[in-house]
Amino acid sequence: MFHYSDGRYFCDQVDLEVIAREAGTPSYVYSANAILKAYSAYDDAFGAMPHMICYAVKANSSLGVLALLAKAGCGFDIVSGGELQRVLRAGGDPARVVFSGVGKTAAEIELALRSGISNFNCESEAELAEIDGIAWRLGVIGRFSLRVNPDVDAVTHPYISTGLRDHKFGIDIGEARAVYSRSKHFTNLRAAGVACHIGSQILDYSSILEATGKVLALIAELRTDGHLIDHIDLGGGLGIAYERGERAPGIAEFVSAIREQVGTSGLKVMVEPGRSIVGQAGVLLTTVLNRKKTPSKEFVVVDAAMNDLIRPALYKAHHDIFPLKVPVARDVLFADVVGPICETGDFLARDRLLPVLNPGDRLAILTAGAYGFVQASNYNSRPRGPEILVEGDSWRVIRERETFEDLIRGESL
Repeated sequence: MFHYSDGRYFCDQVDLEVIAREAGTPSYVYSANAILKAYSAYDDAFGAMPHMICYAVKANSSLGVLALLAKAGCGFDIVSGGELQRVLRAGGDPARVVFSGVGKTAAEIELALRSGISNFNCESEAELAEIDGIAWRLGVIGRFSLRVNPDVDAVTHPYISTGLRDHKFGIDIGEARAVYSRSKHFTNLRAAGVACHIGSQILDYSSILEATGKVLALIAELRTDGHLIDHIDLGGGLGIAYERGERAPGIAEFVSAIREQVGTSGLKVMVEPGRSIVGQAGVLLTTVLNRKKTPSKEFVVVDAAMNDLIRPALYKAHHDIFPLKVPVARDVLFADVVGPICETGDFLARDRLLPVLNPGDRLAILTAGAYGFVQASNYNSRPRGPEILVEGDSWRVIRERETFEDLIRGESL
């Protein structure tokens, strides 16, 4: 994946300095090999147990990445009509798509039903009624799972925790049985499963197992009530290591624990990993513009900014930063790495021990494959950089760098 060789930083067999020089910076670079390896780790770990891996498109929705996973047989978890259209354009099988999210529009529901998706993960009775009405008009049957809220703390950043009672997501698990009972009155809906997703960047998956136990108990009750529940959807959320020394659970270890818990229930298991498939497979390349020193701080100013990667500003997230060339000198500096945007919150790293850097030096911001480009913006009228896919010893641009004309498309004087 990403490694040093002869003093240069590589993605698989490609020297990242070559990409930075030819494609420019800022640029996102992804390893196809790392993405497929992570997907296969999930698929292989489930073995013969009925399962479906539905990649969470919100983590990285590049058509090039989606096409790579679609070709490998991956399913997809979507949260908008736009994501569904991306999946279909990339060659994804609609029968392997689940539609999650708390605010689906009528147009999005109709598109999903016409496309023949596998399942809706629903979050309210009002949503069930709307899907039933649209399905009746189209003359089709919609399969659904209720996303239940088990009131389990994911122990993660509060912005990406979703399984507590005061969050907007899901239906309280104590009310779910009654909602399933009332759903029998909807003629064009069929209860097919139960879904649960408690948060993201989870490093201790015992909370996921706790939620799984609660969902399995609910499924047993629903089957007693006559519902033909055929699957359990456990969402995603498995974390990755962003810092050296941080331990993230292995995919095989995590899946093994799920298999043991679900056991011989006969349920098909669906999971919706995103970050754990693409997070470590991507870096953001950037170039040092200058260094600035104040009486209390030193700053390394680079050409990437919070509009390119907002995670440090939004979540106070840590991303390791490596130079593309190993410095000859062993001198170090203690500095913030910041971008050109007119915000004090425009930083990529704070109080970081770095090799001495000079204008023109290039850096790789690691573990940027998830929630990087997808959250990028044009703030300060900055065009977004390209996305690049490395395949072994070759690379190709899967999204072109934006131009000024791209920025103003659709505007008028």
